[in-house]
Amino acid sequence: MINRNNASISKFIIHKVGNKHNDTKNAFSEKEVHFDEASYELMLPFLLRPFGSLVQSYRFNHHANVDLNEINSYTNELLTEDDNFIEVSKNIVKHLYEQSNSAQIKTGDVLIAKFEGINYQDMVFDAIGIFKIENKTNFFQTYLENNSYDVLVQKGINSKKVDKGCLILNTSDTEGRIILSVDNNSYDAQYWLNNFLNIKYADDMNSHTHNYIELCKEFSTEILKTSYGEQERNIFLAKTVDFFKDNEVVNIERFKEEVFEEDKHIDLFEAYKKEFEGEQDILIRNQFDVSEPVLNKDKKKIKTDIKLDTHIQIKLDIDAPDAASEHLERGYDEEKKMFYYKVFFNAEG
Repeated sequence: MINRNNASISKFIIHKVGNKHNDTKNAFSEKEVHFDEASYELMLPFLLRPFGSLVQSYRFNHHANVDLNEINSYTNELLTEDDNFIEVSKNIVKHLYEQSNSAQIKTGDVLIAKFEGINYQDMVFDAIGIFKIENKTNFFQTYLENNSYDVLVQKGINSKKVDKGCLILNTSDTEGRIILSVDNNSYDAQYWLNNFLNIKYADDMNSHTHNYIELCKEFSTEILKTSYGEQERNIFLAKTVDFFKDNEVVNIERFKEEVFEEDKHIDLFEAYKKEFEGEQDILIRNQFDVSEPVLNKDKKKIKTDIKLDTHIQIKLDIDAPDAASEHLERGYDEEKKMFYYKVFFNAEG
């Protein structure tokens, strides 16, 4: 995550990217944008706000040599050669255009900026930002004509949310240059992260924690829910979260011993883990440090509702691992020929 309190925009340009698949063309600006005070004060937080809460970071990737990664190369030019800003920004848009290999890839505005004063982990860096605006919002514009006010509808950029964006910091670690990325219109998971930026998660405690929680979420849905029902799924997820909260270091063998009560569930988990690693092209570590910020963030995305076809929902607390097993009982009523849940409690909240 970054702090933008002392950040500023030193260079900024807007182009439009087309779609190669639909044969819509790019449109390029020949001059940088020079903001007035009002637009600058709105643009700066609009661009940087999405990165304020990000915990996980990425690094550039390439099958042969990371120096051949296009965006890595263009970033180096933008950070070191101010005179080439406009031409390099055009090359970035051309590279983005080449990734539009299907009709669902949207055209849009491409905003490219050079920032100064980005605070990351208590150090200050310059950075390059690349943003794509895919969706325009309708808004009303009032105007005066013949001594009366009228209204018309115009389209513009919603200043609350960036559709796609990345922030490439002018700093590196042993894995390479540090990158933050957001994608709020993830209609094609390959398009932005893999094809355009060609980046991968950093090999750190943040990604290890995230990958393992994702593994458990997918296992709970694909295997436990399918074979044993929602209650079993939710009990497993609550135990998973509880294990992460109680341990600073996750050891997979210890995890399986504490979370699973039956060996057959362990066998199912181990088989699914191998399948998950292959599909996601990742390696789940046998032991890793827990990232508390990632745990807290990913925990909020875990759904623990039991939705019934009788228009009733049972919401379980992810932070109460024993509640579902101790206070919720599932059965079958022979007379009604229906399943049921029996809920035990002392008082209504």
